[in-house]
Amino acid sequence: MKTPACLATALVILSAGCDNSGTVTGGTNAAATNSSSSGSIVTAPVDYLGAVGNAHKSAVKTVDTASLNQAVQLFHLEKGRYPKDLNELVQEKYMPRLPAAPYGMKLDYNPTTGQVRVVKQ
Repeated sequence: MKTPACLATALVILSAGCDNSGTVTGGTNAAATNSSSSGSIVTAPVDYLGAVGNAHKSAVKTVDTASLNQAVQLFHLEKGRYPKDLNELVQEKYMPRLPAAPYGMKLDYNPTTGQVRVVKQ
């Protein structure tokens, strides 16, 4: 009775040590030489946290530019021109304050077209 359970346990342990090509790898060497995400069990927590950070940065960038573009369009509708700079939106009370750009990014405003973008610094 113990033989099938031991055999099943051994198969599970051996299959956990195999990479996608079917060869047995050492756990520390595979993790140390894997500089990019490969979907490994070892790198799953790091991959997850990286994905969450990128998603948060993308969501913040999308929300901030959407609210800024909406304020610029409202300013244009009421004043008949685009603001000279984004600070004019705060001065004219279209926004309480300008949102901060994500780390390593900056707000890029084109006063000719009224377009606001987030770009890398």
